[in-house]
Amino acid sequence: MRSDGGRVEHRTSMDNLFYTYVLISKLDGKFYIGYSGNLSQRLREHREGNVPATAHRLPLELVYFEACRNVKDALHREKYFKMGYGRKFLKERLKQSVHSQ
Repeated sequence: MRSDGGRVEHRTSMDNLFYTYVLISKLDGKFYIGYSGNLSQRLREHREGNVPATAHRLPLELVYFEACRNVKDALHREKYFKMGYGRKFLKERLKQSVHSQ
């Protein structure tokens, strides 16, 4: 038996996470919701106008993100945020961020 009682510590590298994120357009005040395995690269693509869905809505600001351990969970959260209850959650959670624009 190992000295730690046989427990195996599970570590998750930030490189192995998937992110669900919310951007707000400073142009129209609307949310854009997406997911990515590389959040910093994806944000750069948005800000440089390389994402067709947001290119006409610049500038954008990251107002919320969640990290998930697998892509399935990140996709599930993205879909949730795009639906009624998820949008309601975001509006309540981001009340200060949205109103301070």
